[in-house]
Amino acid sequence: MSLQCPLCRHRAAQLYHKDKFRSYYQCDNCDLVFVPSQFHLAPDKERAYYDLHENSMEDEGYRQFLSRCAQPLLKELESPCHGLDFGCGPAPLLAKILAENGHRVDLYDYFYMPARKALHRSYDFIVATEVIEHLVQPGVEIESLWQRLRAGGVMALMTKLVISAERFANWHYIRDPTHICFFSVNTFEWLARSLGAELQFVHSDVIFLRKIRGL
Repeated sequence: MSLQCPLCRHRAAQLYHKDKFRSYYQCDNCDLVFVPSQFHLAPDKERAYYDLHENSMEDEGYRQFLSRCAQPLLKELESPCHGLDFGCGPAPLLAKILAENGHRVDLYDYFYMPARKALHRSYDFIVATEVIEHLVQPGVEIESLWQRLRAGGVMALMTKLVISAERFANWHYIRDPTHICFFSVNTFEWLARSLGAELQFVHSDVIFLRKIRGL
């Protein structure tokens, strides 16, 4: 069993939690909590699980949920900007909200919008809401996205954070079998240092990484 951290590639990790479904390890370097690969779903089963989600473009509750990311991001942007909704899913409502406010948004999703040409453009902002906890190689994916972000741009991420081992054991977030990486404040602080980014925790589950001009 390989315990190499999928974020920082460090090769030392400690058992963080174990339940009847999976084991979870915490990286000694960046504090990411991750699920070893033998517990990952096969792509067809992962897609089938996502197909059970009932988010829609007309769902007002979903719009309110996404507004926790959209509203603070809109305050950062000078219209018009060009952005990427990475992991947009089958109902790219966040992109629609941003477009309603004068911005152009490209879409990419591994299963639902696999237009990889979108990953080779440069952007003023990149959003990934409830995405990074699903990534098999978050370090590679985030670094690749960071290279596509223009100086002064913002990467807006939405994911729930690990608080403690005690709370983790009873956390609903780990019951989702497609959630395989779990970030904490310490993990994001490590990530910001690694990228040379300015870090802001906008909400309990909304994180902004700003690409400092000149870097």
